[in-house]
Amino acid sequence: MKQRLFLVAFALAAITSNLKAQTIIAWKQATSGGFSYKYVTGDPTHSRFYKLKNGLTVILSPTNKQPRIQAFIVTKAGSNTDPADHTGLAHYLEHLMFKGTDKFGTTDYAKEKPFLDKIDALYEQYNSTKDPEKRKEIYKEIDKTSGEAAKISIANEYDKMMASMGGQNSNASTSFERTAYTEDIPSSSIDKFLTLQAERFRNPILRIFHTELEAVYEEKNRGLDDDNRKVFESMFAALFPNNNYGKQTTIGTIEHLKNPSLRAIRNYYYTYYVPNNMAIVLSGDFNPDVIIKKVDTHFSYMKAKPIPPYTFDPEKPITAPVKREVYGPNPEGLTIAFRFPGAATRDARLLDLMGSILTNGKAGLFDLDLVKKQKMLSASAADYALKDYSVLLLRGTPIKGQSLDEVRDLMLSEISKLRKGDFSEDLITSIVNNTKKDKIVDDESYVNRASNLMNDFVTNVDWRYDVATVNELSKITKAQIVEFANKYLNENNYVIVYKHQGEDKNILKVEKPPITPVEVNAGKQSDFLKQVNAMPQSAVKPVFLDYQKDIQRAKSGNTELLAVQNKDNSIFRLYYRYDMGSWNSKLLPIAAQYIQFLGTKTKSAEDFSKAFYKLASSYSISAGTEISTVTFSGLQENQAATIKLYEDLLANCQPDDQALEGLKARMKKARENAKLNKSALAQALVSYAQYGPSNPFNNVLSDDELDNLKAQDLVDILHKLNSYKHIELYYGPQTAQQEALVLSKLHKTPASFIPYPEKHNFVKIDADQNRVLFANYDMVQAEIYWIRNEGAYSAQEAPEVDLFNNYFGGGMSTVVFQQIRESKALAYSTYAYYLTPAKKDDRNYFLGYIGTQADKLNESIKSMNELLTDMPESEKGLIDAKENMRKSIETDRITQDDILFNYLDAKRLGLNYDARKTTFDALDKMNFATIKDFHDQQLKGKSYSYCIVASDKRVNDDDLKKYGELIKPAIKQLFGY
Repeated sequence: MKQRLFLVAFALAAITSNLKAQTIIAWKQATSGGFSYKYVTGDPTHSRFYKLKNGLTVILSPTNKQPRIQAFIVTKAGSNTDPADHTGLAHYLEHLMFKGTDKFGTTDYAKEKPFLDKIDALYEQYNSTKDPEKRKEIYKEIDKTSGEAAKISIANEYDKMMASMGGQNSNASTSFERTAYTEDIPSSSIDKFLTLQAERFRNPILRIFHTELEAVYEEKNRGLDDDNRKVFESMFAALFPNNNYGKQTTIGTIEHLKNPSLRAIRNYYYTYYVPNNMAIVLSGDFNPDVIIKKVDTHFSYMKAKPIPPYTFDPEKPITAPVKREVYGPNPEGLTIAFRFPGAATRDARLLDLMGSILTNGKAGLFDLDLVKKQKMLSASAADYALKDYSVLLLRGTPIKGQSLDEVRDLMLSEISKLRKGDFSEDLITSIVNNTKKDKIVDDESYVNRASNLMNDFVTNVDWRYDVATVNELSKITKAQIVEFANKYLNENNYVIVYKHQGEDKNILKVEKPPITPVEVNAGKQSDFLKQVNAMPQSAVKPVFLDYQKDIQRAKSGNTELLAVQNKDNSIFRLYYRYDMGSWNSKLLPIAAQYIQFLGTKTKSAEDFSKAFYKLASSYSISAGTEISTVTFSGLQENQAATIKLYEDLLANCQPDDQALEGLKARMKKARENAKLNKSALAQALVSYAQYGPSNPFNNVLSDDELDNLKAQDLVDILHKLNSYKHIELYYGPQTAQQEALVLSKLHKTPASFIPYPEKHNFVKIDADQNRVLFANYDMVQAEIYWIRNEGAYSAQEAPEVDLFNNYFGGGMSTVVFQQIRESKALAYSTYAYYLTPAKKDDRNYFLGYIGTQADKLNESIKSMNELLTDMPESEKGLIDAKENMRKSIETDRITQDDILFNYLDAKRLGLNYDARKTTFDALDKMNFATIKDFHDQQLKGKSYSYCIVASDKRVNDDDLKKYGELIKPAIKQLFGY
């Protein structure tokens, strides 16, 4: 054992030495393709930083892993720059940037403009009027005029253009310091994309405003139901009394939401959406010399303007703990926050390292002392880096019977250890090695690359430091960390927020205004849309998997090994996959949790955690309903040591009664918390609707069974795990034959496997009549789900299912979103899918959803039911749906270990081919009649289970009984405990 530890230490020292010997990382200047740019030497992402003549920053990071591009268009303007009398304005504008310009989003802007001008003036009048009755009259006129304007506008035309060019994940977000617009597009669509974006930012028209305003109201109400958001806002208000981080929130106050000003929004746009305050960040499959010319051509029209400086008074030091209390229905918890300098400082980078010393998921002080020893249900530390200041966040959840003050003392005691240097210097070396591994994985993703580059632009962080992270961390000593901790962390300079479980008496719901549904003109098109769609783009041939060619096969002992070789770097991922889960044994998921708290005769649980973390490796055991998986990941050079550690733990783990009692206490508290979680309540109702009172969700040990559980029962399961049949899945630098040879020596299996425990199969039930399953939860909103079990899975139906979902309810350009959100402003979030099962002998099912204000429940249900009865026809919508599917499949590349899981998923469905090819080949043969027949046969006139989570103070039984038999399952029946 000593020799093995010496070899590990020697390897780590060699890695650190190599890091120090690396080339100096510095900014350099270059010129290519007629444009000058900066780059950082040694940057594995090969990112280029351009500054156009008008001040627009363009950051390009090429990678050819997939024929797609992740794009961010970002402006350094967020809620921090909202006017104090119009908070939430930046967020409003974000929503309105999807509404089009004078060239798109309208059938005739000249006819539309007088109505928009009138709406503009009416909102100014509304904004300045205090008399409630006069406000109602003005709003009636706003609603009437908006309806007239909407007859000329075209809702969601932006989303339709993005869908038709194969865009995915079209979205935007607003935070303190930026508003970012994000798109994931085929690289072949770059010309269409840039044409659309250049027009989008040229002259945005603030149309279809009052329904979008209602969507923001819905978002605000969702926030009022979100205890985490309330904690966050309370904490920031206490930390930053002089900075807009604390003085105002991103979504704004209710008073300001009720009194919007289109003129203020427009003025904000022309103030901050200027090229010298913006960046275009692209990462993906492209030639940067070509792309920069295209970007310059499209965006050179923008004119630079001076940006008003954001100023604030520096925060005064916190000299005594600042206490805040938050109430809500969610479980109790505690948050402690310390203030640090901004993201661009060296101290912010040290803060990131210090956060990892406290929490890294394996060997941090919180991980080992609080979680591993089960002193708390959960404990974590994380840094939150912003431009003006950064924050160290400590979060803790108590075990049963533990007070929040006890949670506070436990977390602060770990901070005290940090200040005293009561941690191993090896921990810093381990963090460096894990950071090295994480950066390799992060840089593989074109999406992550773009996100990291965008965040650095917003916070003024020098990209050079990102590239140099591993090198820089390797030079930091324990003494420096201790000095740093003592500088910024003491017993009094923090904000502490107590989240109590109970009624929040301060909630003021944003009331529902009367809205007449507006036209969405789904079948109409602007000339600009036709122009964009007619633009040529290079053809991309789809690449489908050939399971025989793309997967290597070998035998490791009597175990089948499936492998895909990693030819890019030294990362490996290995899986042992078992065809058994909680349906075979309710104890299996508990054993999977229990192992992390166990040791052997020679090593403690803490020893194992530290050893895995030193190797920059990880393992986990997850038990699903029918499949369980052991997962390993790390650097290939440490794979053998990683597997040896795991095999030692699995074979030799010892029963630990104290650890089991701690686990039982954790599980009981987690169970109590689940009953206070609206998402868990919704899951329970949906499972009840699909399977009946006895279902996969409540297939757990009862409280009595949990109390009587013995440590030896769980250890026996773990000791036998390798004796059950499983397959090995490998993604890494070695071939299948090489990996099989390694595993045959390390992963010992018996000559013949023992049979799996007998499985309890849950079967989906038929709905012969409408039912309403209701769970009471103290919240402003109502969560409504439509559930219907459908017929047996058929591979032949897959193409029409995919097309139906893309047309009907699977995105922002679909019928459901347009009708329920855009036309009627009934929800912030809504969708509807026809879903296929994971295995061929199971059934399909339909899932619809609306999250809405409780007082809109009846309108929302009526609206979705109308769509389930009669699906609107839009030939243009169908064409866009088909084009989105076509281009998505053409540019979708299944790579790495996803190839293995795609094969296994297909196998469970009885397929031996890539199902995407069937869908692709069928696209041209399908028309509206295809999905109309599908809709009418599967959904129209059918019985549904309505699963509703809402407050019984806001929703009454008589309303619920309109929709079917009302059932209010007991909480114990829903959860099984």
